[in-house]
Amino acid sequence: MSSDAAPKAARSASLPSSNPFERLAALIADLAPGMDPVVMTIGEPRHAVPGFVAEVLAGSIGDFSRYPNIRGTDAFRESVGRWLDTRYGLGGTLDIARGILPLNGSREGLTFAALGARDYLAKTDARPAVLMPNPFYQTYAAAAHVAGAELVALNARAETGFLPDLDALSPELLDRTIAFYYASPANPQGVAADLATWQRVIALARRHRFLVVADECYSEIYRDAPPAGVLEAAHAMGEGFANVVSINSLSKRSNLAGLRVGLAAGDPDFLEAWARFRGLAAPQVSMPLQAVAAAAFADEAHVAENRRLYNAKYDVAQSLLAPLFGQVVPQAGFFLWLDVARWGGGIEVTRRLWAEAGVKVLPGAYLAMDGASGNPGADYIRIALVDDETTIGRALSRVVAVLGD
Repeated sequence: MSSDAAPKAARSASLPSSNPFERLAALIADLAPGMDPVVMTIGEPRHAVPGFVAEVLAGSIGDFSRYPNIRGTDAFRESVGRWLDTRYGLGGTLDIARGILPLNGSREGLTFAALGARDYLAKTDARPAVLMPNPFYQTYAAAAHVAGAELVALNARAETGFLPDLDALSPELLDRTIAFYYASPANPQGVAADLATWQRVIALARRHRFLVVADECYSEIYRDAPPAGVLEAAHAMGEGFANVVSINSLSKRSNLAGLRVGLAAGDPDFLEAWARFRGLAAPQVSMPLQAVAAAAFADEAHVAENRRLYNAKYDVAQSLLAPLFGQVVPQAGFFLWLDVARWGGGIEVTRRLWAEAGVKVLPGAYLAMDGASGNPGADYIRIALVDDETTIGRALSRVVAVLGD
């Protein structure tokens, strides 16, 4: 092996060879659907686009001819700042000029946040580390790869409340960490960290000098009470937003996945440095799309209706699935995370549901990484409740018919 082959191999080891949906396609390629197909795999919202979108976009159409500023328009940052201030009770403490940036969807920001953290922190460790929950959003692995960091997957199992076990993190590991990707509400489990947990994560970041990259893209799809957020936790600590960046988007909140507009908010010193890098490397967010985003963050009526639709579908899911699974409704998100170990595990059940019922679900193992203690997603399937209530009821009735035999 050449002298530079080992580092390349180490970086490649953190990058999955294929995404979960490619693996799923290969898993069921030899099977025909047993009934007319219902696809419940991808977390792509299918509720209506907010009614104001077309009018706002049309009114801004001329701005497609202009190069946007990488820091975003004043209107975008002000709208986002008002929303964050109201949502998390920040009391006007977030720096709107330096502490908010537009993103080309949350994925782009999540991918390059680790690279920004590496350069901003300038740690000298030979092996910088990126921490993430396991199961995980595959983009976190790409982020570690881009930053040339060791990916450390922290199992989030039922016994840890489906969140990473902070007590299991050694000081040595934390000292060489550059970024901790912490998803709350978690995808796929739907569990949300409370304020005290967020504050523990922030305290560790400040003690060991790393960046908390809070993936909060499901923050507005909740059942009853809005989940706590990382900015809220930092504000309550009374020491500003250092070492904290919240990443969110309009994809889930506003059914605007195709708009590809997200936000990063928090540590103004980090975000200012990151903006300089992004001004060299990242595509700006177009001004008409920022105008739509500004309008969306200023309107809560469509978000409340969105939640109502999801919660009605969870009512259907609970009534149908309770005899087999008990309580299935999570705190937040729009997924079911079902333990199917007694039927052979997620991969076996995925094949059965497709072959016998035409219901396409995602094996939990494909959303997680294998480790010394196994794969924390192996016993589970993930089901996305993105279709209409009638379709959800029909599909879950088939699931019960197959597994209830």
